[in-house]
Amino acid sequence: MATIDNNLINGLAALVLLAAFVLVASQRMQTMVRVFALQSLALGLMAASVAYVTGYTGIYIVAALTIILKAFLIPRILRYVMERIQVTKEVEPSVNTPSSLLIAGALAVVAYYVTEPLILQGTSITKNVLALSLAVVLIGLFVMITRRKAITQVIGLLVMENGLFMAAISITYGMPLIVELGIFFDVLVAVLIMGVFVFRIKGTFETLDTSFLRRLKD
Repeated sequence: MATIDNNLINGLAALVLLAAFVLVASQRMQTMVRVFALQSLALGLMAASVAYVTGYTGIYIVAALTIILKAFLIPRILRYVMERIQVTKEVEPSVNTPSSLLIAGALAVVAYYVTEPLILQGTSITKNVLALSLAVVLIGLFVMITRRKAITQVIGLLVMENGLFMAAISITYGMPLIVELGIFFDVLVAVLIMGVFVFRIKGTFETLDTSFLRRLKD
């Protein structure tokens, strides 16, 4: 039974990482929002599985908030912003798709080698998740760097936060509930502020390409 539970947790964590790879390959913002929602759903289910195996009931609340906020509410906010600014297709990223996937794979390998000593010494049921979570953080950062549109950069930031949340679950079975609630509130407020920021960029410069902002320095 314990082996089945471990496989379920590791399988859901692998889905979170797989979603990060799909985000790297995605060229349309609508697809990226859907993939982020599915990634957050898998993350919430993983947290619920950890709560079931460990008996830490507080994690159930965190899992429910993850699903409600990240899998449903935040994607709806992002879709609303995209509908208002009438932009659905992503411009070409700074790095082409094949190269981006290769780099994402390399980042996953780096994450494994960085966390390997901790994995070998760990005793928790989620010790194998640590490498996956670091890979998700690195890939989210890569998405932020290589995508030009503001909304896709917001998604990259949210993916990084998902990776950090998964790391917290894998190392300590989550942070204190009050801390988790504060983080969720901060993420929601950050998305709302970024939505306003996107509107301002679109209204002022008639584009969402943030590389255009660099010209302001000249």
